[in-house]
Amino acid sequence: MALTVTVAQQKGGSGKTSLAVHLAVTWSTPQRTAGEGVIEPLKVIALDLDPQESLAKWFDVRSERGEATGMLDVRRAAGWRFTGEFARAKRAADIVLIDLPPGTDSSIAAAIRAADLVVVPLQLSPMDLWATGPTVELAHKTGVEPLLVLNRVPARARLNDEVIAAAKRANWPMATTTLGNRVLFAASLLAGKGVTEEAPSSLAAAEMRLLAREVIAKTKLPHAA
Repeated sequence: MALTVTVAQQKGGSGKTSLAVHLAVTWSTPQRTAGEGVIEPLKVIALDLDPQESLAKWFDVRSERGEATGMLDVRRAAGWRFTGEFARAKRAADIVLIDLPPGTDSSIAAAIRAADLVVVPLQLSPMDLWATGPTVELAHKTGVEPLLVLNRVPARARLNDEVIAAAKRANWPMATTTLGNRVLFAASLLAGKGVTEEAPSSLAAAEMRLLAREVIAKTKLPHAA
């Protein structure tokens, strides 16, 4: 049975879809790591539940440019399509990755309930911090473990420390890996790629590989990315 990872955040503009893309590519393409050789890819099916279809449009660009798609598929699954697409994906994939629109309505709750882990990107601003609470609470109410990922982290500043301290006081489970505010995360998307493909030796790619492995470790899937 496939592992299900849902990427959710009540606030728009948190980098949710970008994070979903980079995780999907990292898991579904061979990765070279120091001392471990090549880690074999997993079959990933990503479900785009956002009416804006940003994830699906990225995949359209990827397909048009002839990038490898054998181990990665993205399917439009907003609204009534979710139940059927999710059932089919669970039968066919190693990992089902769900990209949600902003908010916490009933359809979003259903997609969170279906997950083994909810990944919640958190940018270091007061607005993002305040908006994260309802997403974490919704995950807890549905019995699913959330994992906060500090995203687009700028150069060190006092505000960074204050936001992180507030998140820790709230006892929100936080990933060890943080993602920096790096141009490569966005630039690779324009080419229909993930950062681990576009710039595999970059710091951005190293961060994403670490996060992909950490998410897998949290779910105890036997074959890690």
